[in-house]
Amino acid sequence: MSTESLLSLPVQAPLSSAKPPDTSPLVSRLAESFGASWVDIDTIDAWAALGGDRVVLFAGDAVRFPEGQDVAVVLPELQRSLGGRFEIGVVQRHLEDALARRYGSQRWPTLLFLRDGQYVTTLSGMHDWDDFLRKAEEALAAPVTRPPGIGIPLVSAAANDSSCH
Repeated sequence: MSTESLLSLPVQAPLSSAKPPDTSPLVSRLAESFGASWVDIDTIDAWAALGGDRVVLFAGDAVRFPEGQDVAVVLPELQRSLGGRFEIGVVQRHLEDALARRYGSQRWPTLLFLRDGQYVTTLSGMHDWDDFLRKAEEALAAPVTRPPGIGIPLVSAAANDSSCH
């Protein structure tokens, strides 16, 4: 009779807070060091519905769009300079395209502004500090609207008195 026995331990998947493999260290740093939330197509509605102003960074591919890394560095400073008026969301690189399409964003990098779960606007590209600060203030003051999309907006015939015939 053998006195040896095998011990079987469960194997667990790594925690989801680990840096996504395709996401740059500077974007991951926003979540790790500045309290940004990871969002995706399935979680953004619940995150945005938590209320207040929220800004999501679509940094894009770090090689093709290096200015996305600049925006990732500047975003916490922008948040601080604006009195912490918004929460930050970041998206894993491989999930950015689908989420960006949902909000009509076609440029990289882009900051998506949401308020109380609704679309406000986007701010694309990297800017000089004073311009960036001014444009972010304007975005935070802008009213909610519908996201741009493909198609022709519908206008009621009663909206104006003229007709095309």
